[in-house]
Amino acid sequence: MTTALQYTLSGLAIGGIYALVALGFHVMWSAAKAVNFAHGDTLMIGAVLAVMGVDAGLPLPLACLLAILAGALFGVALERFAVRPFIGANASIGWMLTTIAVGIMAESLATMQFGGFSRPLPSPGVGSPVSILGAGVYPQELVIPAVAVLAMVGLHLMQRRTLVGRAMQAVAHNRQAAALMGIDVDRIVMLSFGLAALFGAGAGVLVAPVIQASASMGVLLGLKGFAVAIIGGITSGPGVVIAGLAFGVMEKFVEGYVSTAAREIVGFSAMILVLLAFPQGLFGRREIFKV
Repeated sequence: MTTALQYTLSGLAIGGIYALVALGFHVMWSAAKAVNFAHGDTLMIGAVLAVMGVDAGLPLPLACLLAILAGALFGVALERFAVRPFIGANASIGWMLTTIAVGIMAESLATMQFGGFSRPLPSPGVGSPVSILGAGVYPQELVIPAVAVLAMVGLHLMQRRTLVGRAMQAVAHNRQAAALMGIDVDRIVMLSFGLAALFGAGAGVLVAPVIQASASMGVLLGLKGFAVAIIGGITSGPGVVIAGLAFGVMEKFVEGYVSTAAREIVGFSAMILVLLAFPQGLFGRREIFKV
């Protein structure tokens, strides 16, 4: 019982990171029908810049805040220069190639400035573990899934109760109609990419004290976040968060009862099986286009 609880709590922690990254993919896809394949690198940017800020003598909260804001600005700039020129072209995959290229460049630049080794982000949340029914877990690990759920709730409330959120929904539903109603579609899409990057950079700051920050940390986490978005249904915010938490727990049980090497095999096999049974994801909805 204690072992199972240990795997569950640890899985919820890493699952919360997957959920935050997947939530960013959901926001981008909803607004632009395109995603940032360098989104995992926004997580890396948040973690690396937070560590560098602390090394420079900034207080931990200020270093984390500036790192998250820098990640959001990265998302805004990437949408403006690497996505927007391509999403209007029919059958264009230019945005896919350019965002992958930007991600590679960002990782290379981080390696040059930060080094190729991992470094921890100091945090009081990993000072000493707490015991929950015999299972040991750091407070930082308990915070991560809570933040993911709060981010999902906050996004839902923003979409329902603010003018910006309603504009995002209108653009997601029909870009042309939204433009005719006076909504600045380009600005809303740019805002969506910035918000998604904010989630990604925040995830990096949250996970850096647990797994340490490195220039290459965003690649696999970003890929898994995208897999989670597909499994949960990229059109459903709650769906991707639930899928992220469940995916993290599943991984920890596979690690514990099978092997670490089998973790990726089982995880991505689950994605393929889900897509075979539910092409729109577990919680996604079929998008119908009238012609």
